[in-house]
Formats: sequence, structure tokens, C-alpha cells
Amino acid sequence: MALTEARPRTKSPISAAAPVATSGKAGVSGRTFSIVSAVVLTVFAIVWLIPSLFALKTSLTDNGVAATGATNILKNWNPTLHSFASYFQAGDIWNWYAASAITSVVTAVLTVLFGSMAAYALSRLKFRGQNTVLLLILLGIMIPTQVLIVPIFQELGAVNLLNTYWSVIFPQVPAVIAVFIFKQFFDGIPRELEEAARIDGAGLWKIFWSVILPLSRPVIAAVTILTFVGVWNNLLLPLFVLSNPNLMTVPVGLASVQGSFGLRYADIQAGALLAALPLIVLYLAFQRQIVEGVTGSGLKG
Repeated sequence: MALTEARPRTKSPISAAAPVATSGKAGVSGRTFSIVSAVVLTVFAIVWLIPSLFALKTSLTDNGVAATGATNILKNWNPTLHSFASYFQAGDIWNWYAASAITSVVTAVLTVLFGSMAAYALSRLKFRGQNTVLLLILLGIMIPTQVLIVPIFQELGAVNLLNTYWSVIFPQVPAVIAVFIFKQFFDGIPRELEEAARIDGAGLWKIFWSVILPLSRPVIAAVTILTFVGVWNNLLLPLFVLSNPNLMTVPVGLASVQGSFGLRYADIQAGALLAALPLIVLYLAFQRQIVEGVTGSGLKG
């Protein structure tokens, strides 16, 4: 039996027009992008770290040397903790920490509670004027906090809440940005989960507490930490509504002490680092939850 000669296969017009696989080029471009991204991120990290490291170096320098300029600060390698010790001696910093912790924690909890409830209503409930309500809430972002200080002060005085922790807590609970973040996250939750719970006999509150909130842990963590940081760093509101030294928060306490320091740059930088230290620890402990919550990647699959 004669073997037929193998003929080369001819390409059809469609196969000839098909693009040639470029997996090698795609791999090279992917590696190039990763390298460029790593370089850019490294540069940004260095740019961010330089001021922080300089602040740390200044806080460990004697006030006399720090007052002579940045060059002498960098040349001096005789670190001292005198600036940090002055805060613990001259100011009741532990009391400031306690006041900031109480106001920040309570405000964060109430903000998450009421913000999530408002966002769930806007995301799931249908009622007349829903879009108008959402628009009015979002317009609150455009109002500067400084404009509201005087009305807030008058309202708190009318209900005898001045010089209390509640005067710092209540005005910061209605956070528009928290409602917006929660609503965007709730809009991405499949409604089939709620329908299944409703078939099992769950009511509106049961669905909210047992279905929605457990799925929202990443965004809850993000809103909690962002609110905590905002309240902790707030100087203007506590400065207006608190006059009792025993109720001073960290920013107000540091401002009162730094006012007597003059050009003691080392003491000023030490105070800034003491104020930021709890926030740095908090972020390092919960950075994954913050990223997941802000990017809305809590629901996977």
C-alpha cells in the first residue's frame, strides 16, 4: 500500500488573519510593569519617610541644637529623651490619652451604628424622596466644619453639654462620608442573600443584623478606624467646647503645652510623635481591614 505524501496545511483566510500568540511579550510587559510599580512605590515611600525620620531625629536632639537649623540637627548624634520626658513632667499626657480614647472610641461606635442603618435604608428601602434625601446628605460634604462651630457651640450650651465628653462626641457622629461608604458597599451585596433570609422568616432588622452586618466586617473596620483617626486628630471642636483641663484631648493638650515652648522645636516634634504613635500602631494592626473596606473587596467569589 502506497503512502501518500504529506502535504503542508494551508491557512484559511480566517486563521491567517488571527493574531499570533504573544505570551512571551505579555510576560515581559507584565514584569516591566511590576518593576516600574515597585520603583514608583519605593520613591513615594522614601518621600513619605524622610519628613517622619527628620521629625524623629529632631525630637531626639537637644533644643539648643534644634534651634540652630536643620544642618546642625543632622550633624548632631547625641540623642536625648529630654523632650519626651518634658511632656510627662509638664503635661498630664496620660489624661489626654484617656480623653482622646474615650471620645474616639464612642464616636466611632456610634458612627458605624447609625451610619450603617442610614446607608441600609438608602440602599434597600424604597420611599418617596429617596434621591433627594441622598443628595442632601451628600451636600453635607461641601459644608466646611469651621462654619458649623458657632451653631454647634450654641446648641451644646442650650442643652448644658459643654465641658463634657458628649460635646465632642455628638457633633462628630453624623459623618456623611461614613453613610456614603456604607451605601456603596451595601449596593454591591447580592439581594439574593436577603431574599433567602426573608424566605426563612427573617424580618428587616433580622436581615440587617444577621446578614448584612456580618458581610460588612471589612467596611465596618475601615469606617471605624477612619472615624477614630479623624476624632483623635480633631483640634478645633474640642478647643471650643472644652475648657476643663481634665477633659482635654491630645491635640488640645499638646497645643496648650506647645504654646509655652516658643522655639523649642525638639519638644514640639516630640509632642507630634506622641500624638501620632497610637494611630500608627492602630494602622499597622488593622491595615488589611482598612484596605479591604475602602476598596470594597470584602465580598469575594
